[in-house]
Amino acid sequence: MFNILLARKQQKHRTIPYPKEEPTLPDRFRGRPVLQHSACVQNCASCIDACPTNALNIHDETLHLDMGRCLFCGACEEVCPQKAINFTNDYRLATRQREDLILSREALPLAVALEKRILRLFGRSLRLRQVSAGGCNACEADLNVLSTVVFDIGRFGIQFVASPRHADGIVLTGPLTQNMLTAFMKTYEAIATPKLVIAVGACAISGGPYINHPQTNNGLSGFPNVDLFIPGCPPHPLTILDGFLRLLGQLDTQQNHPSSNNGVDK
Repeated sequence: MFNILLARKQQKHRTIPYPKEEPTLPDRFRGRPVLQHSACVQNCASCIDACPTNALNIHDETLHLDMGRCLFCGACEEVCPQKAINFTNDYRLATRQREDLILSREALPLAVALEKRILRLFGRSLRLRQVSAGGCNACEADLNVLSTVVFDIGRFGIQFVASPRHADGIVLTGPLTQNMLTAFMKTYEAIATPKLVIAVGACAISGGPYINHPQTNNGLSGFPNVDLFIPGCPPHPLTILDGFLRLLGQLDTQQNHPSSNNGVDK
């Protein structure tokens, strides 16, 4: 017993202070993209040609970036001669609506809390069943990390469970391959109503690098009821946790919201 107490004293407190304090992320971290429209050269398509998932396009003479497709690989940033695209270290990316992930000249509308009736059910205790539907295990690994002592997702009343019968919602990772479609639907149907549906990662949102492949269903792109979209390839654990807490209304949205224009140069 003495050795256990001694080891605990030596290890000290391992859980990060987030959300009470802003986290420190490494310099190499690629977070929310910023589009500098004033620097974008007309008829230049370097970034569009470099994107492996067609996340970039020009519409009405304005550059659009679909974070639901974006792999955050940085290829567009590297080839842009005018540096019109930059990846910041802002980890806050989750939205409630799929179309909100498309950046243009508007601010990024971060996820808001669930409706009051649903929030009363899940706001203090949320159980989630995670389904890996053809993922590469990167998103799955970052979800697993949330249960470690560093992030300790349980302190927010959130827990991953083994049985869908014990779950309040389903978390999908991967592009939803054909051989996992039935398993996903059976898991979804086994969860009692009302239930939450959360898409984590580019594959789950749009199909990612496997978009439009005949053996995938492009994630939840055609699913009618998705409550939260968390982009990334994979999304950082803090990005996932930030999305969960926003959905449950456990964050001060004014304090934790990025600048008013989200870095978009109009």
